[in-house]
Amino acid sequence: MEGLLTQFTPTSSKLAPALQEQLTPADYSNQPHDDRELIFSRSEDVLKVLQLQPDLQSLTKCLKWLTPSITSLNEFDIRLPGAEAAKIINVLVNDIIPHYWHVWNGTMNHSYNRQRKLLLRCFTSIAGIGALVTRLRSFYQGNGEAQETTKTRLEQTPATQLTDDLVNFLEALLEKNDVVDSIWTTNYIDPVISIRKSVLWKELVSLLAGGRLLSAVAEAQDRHRSTDSIDKQSSWLGRGQLYSAWLGRNILFMIIHGKDEFTHKHKDAARLLSKALTLGYTDQVVQGVFSSVIAGESQHLEMLRVSLYDLASYEQKNVLYTVIRLITERDPSVTQKSGFVGGLAALIDALVTEKTHLLEALVDWLTGNYTNRSNIGIHSRRAVLAALSPHPDLVKTALQKLLHDFGDKLYIKHTPVLQQEGNTQTLLLVIGHVFMSDPEHVRSLVQASVYINAISNRLAAASSRSQFLGMAVGSAVSTLVDPPDKRMTFSMEGTAKDEISQYQKVTETFDSIGSLQDLKATVPQVGTSKPRRITKDSRKAIGAISKAPLTTTSKIISIQELGDDSTSEDDSLPVYDRADFDDEEEEEEDDDPTLVQRNKPMAPVYIRDLLSGLNDTDNYDRHRLALLASPALIRRKAHFGTEVSSHLEALATALVGLSDKYNMENFQSLRLQGMIAVLVASPLKMGQWFSTTCFHGEYSMSQRLSILTTLSLGAREVAGHAAEDAALTGATPEPLFPTQKLPEKYHSIYAHDSVAPVTALTSQLERTLIAPMAATAADTLAGPAALRVRTFSSRMAVDAKRKKPLPNALATIVADGFFFPLARLWSVQPRVRGPHNPFTHPALLSHFLKTLALILHAAGPSAPALPALTAEFFALLLSLRTAALAAPPVLEALLFGLLTLLELNAQRQRALAEDCAKELMETQTWVEAVFERIGGGSAEGERARGLAVGVLVRVRECVERWEVAMRGELGGFV
Repeated sequence: MEGLLTQFTPTSSKLAPALQEQLTPADYSNQPHDDRELIFSRSEDVLKVLQLQPDLQSLTKCLKWLTPSITSLNEFDIRLPGAEAAKIINVLVNDIIPHYWHVWNGTMNHSYNRQRKLLLRCFTSIAGIGALVTRLRSFYQGNGEAQETTKTRLEQTPATQLTDDLVNFLEALLEKNDVVDSIWTTNYIDPVISIRKSVLWKELVSLLAGGRLLSAVAEAQDRHRSTDSIDKQSSWLGRGQLYSAWLGRNILFMIIHGKDEFTHKHKDAARLLSKALTLGYTDQVVQGVFSSVIAGESQHLEMLRVSLYDLASYEQKNVLYTVIRLITERDPSVTQKSGFVGGLAALIDALVTEKTHLLEALVDWLTGNYTNRSNIGIHSRRAVLAALSPHPDLVKTALQKLLHDFGDKLYIKHTPVLQQEGNTQTLLLVIGHVFMSDPEHVRSLVQASVYINAISNRLAAASSRSQFLGMAVGSAVSTLVDPPDKRMTFSMEGTAKDEISQYQKVTETFDSIGSLQDLKATVPQVGTSKPRRITKDSRKAIGAISKAPLTTTSKIISIQELGDDSTSEDDSLPVYDRADFDDEEEEEEDDDPTLVQRNKPMAPVYIRDLLSGLNDTDNYDRHRLALLASPALIRRKAHFGTEVSSHLEALATALVGLSDKYNMENFQSLRLQGMIAVLVASPLKMGQWFSTTCFHGEYSMSQRLSILTTLSLGAREVAGHAAEDAALTGATPEPLFPTQKLPEKYHSIYAHDSVAPVTALTSQLERTLIAPMAATAADTLAGPAALRVRTFSSRMAVDAKRKKPLPNALATIVADGFFFPLARLWSVQPRVRGPHNPFTHPALLSHFLKTLALILHAAGPSAPALPALTAEFFALLLSLRTAALAAPPVLEALLFGLLTLLELNAQRQRALAEDCAKELMETQTWVEAVFERIGGGSAEGERARGLAVGVLVRVRECVERWEVAMRGELGGFV
């Protein structure tokens, strides 16, 4: 029977035993490299490994197997759509990115570049981007209560940190201009039917150009912006202009690299462009797609034209108008050069060719209100007219429309003058152009009624400027068609005569179609400096610039390398871009191979790694990394899975018992931040645990003081005061003036004392509680209220200064989680420890009383258990009157506790008078005796006298107001 019964050991692993041996918890201490490698035959094996929180080496092997190279024998590719790929992507998004990305991306160590590239490559697919967007939306598409909790949580909540990680990951994934092209290529080589490819491409178009990605990033950052104590710059993925410019550059890359599969790719690119035009940032999209032809490059013109013709007719018209406007809105010094008009006409003619609807769109552009804006110069009108010159019928049609509008009475009366001037210039340009090719048509038009009525209506207009424009057109046309002795003239002087002559010169302008090279000649040339030899330092500079995030412009800026003084190299050699190194081998420059540390410790990404690092006091680097990462890692995972909740007591035990073996910088501050993070992760449970540990654990006085500090500061953070206490805990240290700091060797010892935060908070609250009473006393001594000068503020100014109320999560748990465990465990210590009770020491006792007072103050007057807390605290404080007289620190802490207690009950003085009448009278009698006994002159004495005065004022205020209610309770009081 013994052979049939075997002991069962529960385990969370689901791998085979041989595989399980290699998936041990991550340990980055000096361990020898394991030659045994994970060998995967199916995607299910990789999925199981990823679900078991793999270490760095196992994760690297998994990522490498998921994205095989060309020479690999692996047939599975996570970038191809499929059920198994979707499962693995889901695990990567929900588990791997939250655990590893902030470490890989936040460190200055480049040893993780290989892992970063492998992980990014896994998401260069439609399913990968879709999973990231879906995960991003899940952070703010919950119910209203969850959203409000996330928005009001002080410091960075786990949702905010995960949002930052996902947005940062998306930035790294989409920062290049070939992302869309690589996804299309992967989708095209997928051996599936064309219908499935079309559906997948529509999904990508909806993600990128439909606004789903843009809106998800923008809304997620907007929802969590209020939780950041530091105003962070918004991501370019959430800013419409920058995102649209990036999308335009990706569409251009896709179009110009579609040589072999051009028949399929240009149609998909046109679908993407069509959807991108609906984002609301047409200028940025068109600027990115047509940047090469706008700059005068002709090698990509044919491909761009084919993709343009795949758009709908109204979209082609919109793109054409936008290209013209983008070119003409350049620097005036560029648009006024001689070759600009011919180059722009060549570009327009190349885009339009023989498309009838586009030619008619150019006629509408000339004759419609679009061209009559003040920012559209005459050079663009000349270029459009030159592009229409091979089609004289369309030019004559434009002339008829312009002349009809020029003489329309409603147009003359209601159209702005600037718009009429632009229309007049266009009319004279077209008349001069038609006269050059067909003079008889202009002569017959002058004799027609439409022209005569137009001039007559202009001269009869009420506006002097409208009359002047009629004179200018009549004089210019008469100069063209009439003999010198019969020309129409008007008697004008000064500037009006000169302006008439300028309008006449417009009819003499005739432009022809040039070439795109003419347009290129007008563009400022960049990168024309002589190529120089790339040195090691300059290569580093180029690498740093190439990896920089996207800036706020899409302009291509050349990088000019400063050459050195050496002439041994041939300067005529061309400069080539630095090639991307294979993911298998990362280049490490300027690193001595004998000095490179191969087993560098990595910051922990799992709680088990954090515990192992905190307990590994023999390895300095690993122990220091664990201590540095503990606050952020615990907060990040507090509400993410069950890692923290299942290791709370182990984490607290490790942090409480931690000793500064290596004399680390900011050791006490980091340890305190970690303990507070553990307490905030589960306030009710860990509040009771820290209270029990403080009294029952075998710890030194310094460690007990740190536990009490953790309880007080942690309670205030749960109550919503984390931002106010950040400088006290060292999370955001305030810089000190040099004269306020101790000498360097003493500053490291005393600057991060465990008692210092509580002492600072106590002093701050003392001033806050006493200041209103001092102001009231000053007003009483100032004389009658009618003689006082008061400054009145507006309601809006008062509302702006008023702080918004924050939800106090501590009020409901303060009794069971913090106050009662501390108070009741302290009360039993004399019976348990006898005369060797360490909690009677003045330093520990005063700190204990201040901790209780701070916890009670953080709970606020709205705590449901305030009456019970008041009675318990009153009894505890009055029991220490004798001990307080023998120790000034305890006396100050006791008076501070009484003042805090009375201040919290200021709104319920009647209930306080009825329930605690005896305690109030005893407090008044004792504090009066203490005030008379304490002598002034010293700082401690003055603080104690100030607190005693504050207590007396509050007690007498309550007693005098509710004396009648207290008589029933004071029958036996002497």
